[in-house]
Amino acid sequence: MERIPEVDPLRSTELRLHALFLQGTAGDALAYRRFLQATATHLRAFLRRRLSRWPDEVEDLVQEALLAIHNQRLSYDTGVPLTSWVYAIARYKLIDWLRRHARQDSLHDSLDDVDEGEHALFSSSDEAAGDARRDLAKLLALLPDRQRDAIILTKLEGLSVREAADTLQMSDASIKVSVHRGLKALATILREVA
Repeated sequence: MERIPEVDPLRSTELRLHALFLQGTAGDALAYRRFLQATATHLRAFLRRRLSRWPDEVEDLVQEALLAIHNQRLSYDTGVPLTSWVYAIARYKLIDWLRRHARQDSLHDSLDDVDEGEHALFSSSDEAAGDARRDLAKLLALLPDRQRDAIILTKLEGLSVREAADTLQMSDASIKVSVHRGLKALATILREVA
């Protein structure tokens, strides 16, 4: 009895998307439309996991990522896995959104009116978390881009060093050095403030 080889679903997805992408860039409009539809499905899942607190933003980011993929399609290096390239673009869009969101949050004070009396002693955990996010965004804004991005991806987004390196187009060692230097700089800033 001949054994049927197991199919790796990730490899299968990569091959299918790669074939559709290459056919699409060669002029097959239907294949390109199928590539974009399939990619949109994967991006939605990817972004939903990372934006669970902002589900209304997912579709906008999917569209931004698809537009960037379309605009950069001629720069794709066929020696690189297509899904890695696609997810790198989506991560950049996500990082840009997180930066914009953090900046907007830091510019606006809470609109809730709180009495100065005893009610001011009790803040909800959501308010405290929001304050912490704003404070963190302000601190991270003081760092050079490479250090800030490396910290956001590895420490806040939970990506591995390899994933962060792929996203930022840096080596693993550069990511580790950037994170180390960034955390050291943040510790120095916090000591000076305290």
